Amino acid sequence: MLFTESFKLAIDTLRSHKLRSFLTLLGVIISVSTLIAVVSVLTGTDLYVRDHISNLGSNVFAVNRFGIINNLKDWVDAQKRKRINIEDMEWLGENMRLAKAVGGASGHLSDVKCGNQSLQDVNIKGVTPNMIGIGTEQVQTGRYITDADYQRHTYSAFVGFDVADKLFPGLDPIGKEVFFRGQSFTVVGVAKTIGSAFGQSQDNFIIIPLTTFFKLFDDNRFQSVSIQIQAADAGLMQQTQDEARLLMRARRHVKYADKDDFGIVSSDALMELFHSIVGVVAYVAVIVTGVFMVVGGIVIMNIMLAAVSERTHEIGIRKSLGARRSDILLQFLVEAAMLSTAGGVFGVFIAWVGTQIMSASTPIPSTLPVWIVVTAVLVSAAVGLFFGIYPANKAARLDPIAALRAD
Repeated sequence: MLFTESFKLAIDTLRSHKLRSFLTLLGVIISVSTLIAVVSVLTGTDLYVRDHISNLGSNVFAVNRFGIINNLKDWVDAQKRKRINIEDMEWLGENMRLAKAVGGASGHLSDVKCGNQSLQDVNIKGVTPNMIGIGTEQVQTGRYITDADYQRHTYSAFVGFDVADKLFPGLDPIGKEVFFRGQSFTVVGVAKTIGSAFGQSQDNFIIIPLTTFFKLFDDNRFQSVSIQIQAADAGLMQQTQDEARLLMRARRHVKYADKDDFGIVSSDALMELFHSIVGVVAYVAVIVTGVFMVVGGIVIMNIMLAAVSERTHEIGIRKSLGARRSDILLQFLVEAAMLSTAGGVFGVFIAWVGTQIMSASTPIPSTLPVWIVVTAVLVSAAVGLFFGIYPANKAARLDPIAALRAD
C-alpha cells in the first residue's frame, strides 16, 4: 500500500469521526498550546526586558547599597549595610582608572503639584550632571542639570514627557514652577519620551541635582546613592567592575574574608536573574506539556486499539486481497500520526490566537518563534507514531481468516 493511499484513508477516518477525533486529541492540543503560549510569552518578554528593563545605558553598571537580592535572608542582611553617599561616589570618580565616567543617582516617589494640576507617585531622581551621557534620558527641549546646578544645590527640574504633558497641557513648561516636598522647582528642560514597560510609564519622572535631592530626602534612612559607572568599552566591563569592587572594599574597610557590603548591578546580572526565573517557569511548562503529551498518547493508543477491533473485518478483506503485513502496519501508523499531528496543528492555532489576544489586551509582550511551532508539530507526530506502534502491530498480525469471520 502506498503512503499516499494510507494518508487518504487516515484523512477519511478523521472526517468520518470528527467528535471522537477531537476528544482523542484534547491532550495533545492542550499540551501543544500550553507549551507554545509559554514559550511565546517568555521569548517576547526576554526581548522586552533586554530592550527596556535591563538597559542601564551603554556599557554601564551600578554600585549600590543592595545589589540584586533574591531571597529573604539577603534582604535582612542588606538592611545592616552602610549607606553609599556622595563622598563615596566622588572618591570612586577620583580613583578609578578604567572608567569612562562615574556619576550618581538616587530616587524617591513624591506627589507633585502645579496650580490646580497634581500628579501622584512621581519618581523624583537626584542625579549628577554627567548622567545625561551615562543614563538613557535625552533632552527634547531646554537643558539638563548642569554643573552649576549641582554645585549650588539649585531648585532646577528636568521633567519627563508625561509630567510635562499632564501638568502643562498645551503649554511650554520651560520656566514654569512645580512643587513637591514643600519646595518650588523651576522647569529647565523636558525629556524625550521613553515609553512604557509592562504597562508602567517610564516618562513619569522629575530630575533634580543630586545635592538638592539629599537636602529634601535625607531624612529617609534608606536613601542611598546608586553610583553609575560607564566603562570605556564593552570589552572592559568586567575589569572595570573588578576595579570598582576593589576600591569600594578598600574605602569601606571590608576584610579579605568578608562579603561585599554593597552590590554591583549590570545588565548582564539583571538578565541572568530574569533567565533564572524564566528557567523555573520553562521547567514547569515542560513537565506539564510532557504529562499532557503522555496522556494524549495513551488516549490515541486506546482509540486506535478500538479502531482495530471495529475494523477487524475490513483488515481481513484487505489481507485477502493481497495487502501485506507492512501495508496494514503503515496504514494504522499513518492514521495515528495524522491524529496526533492534527492535534499539534490545532494546538499551534489556539496558542497563536491566545498570544495575539494577550498582546493586544495586556502589556505582556509575546512573539511566536518558528522553531517552537516546528518542534511542537514534529513532537506531536512522534507521539502519535510511538503510541500507534502497538495498535498498528496488533492490526498487522491479525490472521486474515479469523479477521474475515469477525462481525
